[in-house]
Amino acid sequence: MFTAIKKGRLVSGLVAVSAVVALAGCASSDPLDTTSTSGSSDAASGPIVIGSQAYYSNEIIAEIYAQALEANDIEVTRQFNIGQRDAYLPALESGEVQLFPEYTGNLLQYYEPDTTAKTSDDVYAALAGALPEGLEVLDQSPATDQDSYNVTKEFSEANGVTSLADLSKVTTPLTLGGNSELQTRPYGPDGLKSTYDVTVGFTPIEDSGGPLTIQALKDNTVQLVNIYSADPNIKTSGLVTLADPKGLFLASNVVPLINTDAATPEVTEVINKVSAALTAEDLVDLNSQSVNDQESADTIAKNWLDKVNLF
Repeated sequence: MFTAIKKGRLVSGLVAVSAVVALAGCASSDPLDTTSTSGSSDAASGPIVIGSQAYYSNEIIAEIYAQALEANDIEVTRQFNIGQRDAYLPALESGEVQLFPEYTGNLLQYYEPDTTAKTSDDVYAALAGALPEGLEVLDQSPATDQDSYNVTKEFSEANGVTSLADLSKVTTPLTLGGNSELQTRPYGPDGLKSTYDVTVGFTPIEDSGGPLTIQALKDNTVQLVNIYSADPNIKTSGLVTLADPKGLFLASNVVPLINTDAATPEVTEVINKVSAALTAEDLVDLNSQSVNDQESADTIAKNWLDKVNLF
């Protein structure tokens, strides 16, 4: 009933303990106090270490995982705000962190930049051969939170732009804004050029589509920005998300990434129930509670779990 995609080829390189702890920002405790990387019996017997990106939406999902496991008498340790994939994926491989909310499309492209998978099912299936030894994904969720390119309503109307393909008709220079790593991602400036024949400059804005990004767009410092599709500010700021008819962005469903040693039947069952219940509409609402209502991740997670009444 509860399925998991198994790992494929081995990816080498583990981070040092000190690097993970230093990158862990707001972590509540050191996972190495409770977790051994030497074998499955140690991993299964201690608290399961749950991590998150330094991104509010990802932390909310991680907190939902944590509270759901705790509701089923499974002890957890929170190690949130670790950073980007270069920091936390080696920690997952080593077992220093054991469970992490991920996104199918971006995770697949991390391991296979030239993947041809596009649809939700195809991307999920392709992860079977892409993940390194020792990692697997549990059931993907209907909830999605993928990269999307957005412009102001004024820019859209003035230039007749409603899709990425329309950008090729714009005669004035275009600058794309987003986190610095976007510059080298397959769907960044090079992807826009190869897929849509659109040339853009690039300005790094390090707030993951937050207020600095939106302000730069409104000030016309940049004309195009990358914002995750579940961000409520797309709607509240009156932005236009450009259609992607050629599939520059892969489908990216929320998916639990877990170290195989920690994927016990009990943990798998609980987390798969959470994934099945979390919808795309739920995720936008959860994010709105964080961004607009300034609620904490633990409160947001508790209220959602109470509402869906899974346990």
